[in-house]
Amino acid sequence: MAVTLADVAARARVSAATVSRVLSGNYPVAESTRARVLRAVDELEYVVNGPASALAAATSDLVGVLVNDIADPFFGIIAGAVQSEMGSATGAESGRHGEKLAVICNTGGSPERELTYLTLLQRQRAAAVVLTGGAVEHPDHMAAVAAKASRLASSGTRVVLCGRPPIEDAITLTFDNRGGARRLTEHLLALGHRRIGYVAGPAERTTTRDRLDGHRAALAAAGLDSLDGGVDRLTVHGLYDRSSGYDATLELLRRDNALTAVVAANDTIALGVCAALRDQGLRIPEDVSVAGFDDLPFSADAVPALTTVRLPLHEAGARAGRLALGRESQPPGGVAMVRSELMARASTAPPRAAG
Repeated sequence: MAVTLADVAARARVSAATVSRVLSGNYPVAESTRARVLRAVDELEYVVNGPASALAAATSDLVGVLVNDIADPFFGIIAGAVQSEMGSATGAESGRHGEKLAVICNTGGSPERELTYLTLLQRQRAAAVVLTGGAVEHPDHMAAVAAKASRLASSGTRVVLCGRPPIEDAITLTFDNRGGARRLTEHLLALGHRRIGYVAGPAERTTTRDRLDGHRAALAAAGLDSLDGGVDRLTVHGLYDRSSGYDATLELLRRDNALTAVVAANDTIALGVCAALRDQGLRIPEDVSVAGFDDLPFSADAVPALTTVRLPLHEAGARAGRLALGRESQPPGGVAMVRSELMARASTAPPRAAG
């Protein structure tokens, strides 16, 4: 039986009029009351604007794109490519799929905000939802996202993951983070580096874990995973931004002033690494080699040009957009790997002792 406004009011312990005011958003309601009503709506899976049974198969022209930070080029490139696909259908194709309105939902990296956006998009009967970037590795949050994805899919909303681990009821484009990171560290090892620092992202993110695992695998294969206290001693976690790269590099140099290379978990961190090394009077790559990940647009124009791992972010975002619109067939099993490519440039060279 369909959930009614009265059911929500009873669960939230308010009047039906208060529920209506909260959902319409055009009348002032105490924040604690609003939160209680929205929680009841979520728990009961109430569908706004009519009986749930009549709307279960109906979707709007809205596509939600969830990003951690739209100011980060990684997410901006993916989101822009997804959005460009929303209005690119022409002719007969446009008649079948129609143009969609892509709405960018900036979570700020907050797991709670991510869940809130998924709930709001379900209420809006979004045609599709695209979640980008790494997921938070917390069991409760992962279970909650999976449950939200299942509810969205059951109501006719396509769920596409771009750069995330697979979950049920979603189409997934997963990035080759582990393999790319391993090849990057192997490149440094082949140049002769043995004292390699690593600046990682937030510990709870799947992207962080995969890239760090690839780095560690390369060191282990070379028998260096236990050198001078192990890889953890030369690993510092931070945010995926320039200032974290700067601060982490100073900490790495404090731990080992004989480092010959620093690997950054992304290119933005690598910029901070380079700045910190220069401020310490060290030359790149003559004294310390530096490498990043993602091959963001500025990487090739950095001085020296940054060695990095290229992920085809625009192509991945465009494909995610087509999958969200149903304009491209799902990959076998609903999961496809987006391959990475090593881009060896001038910021890495053999260490002086090896040269």
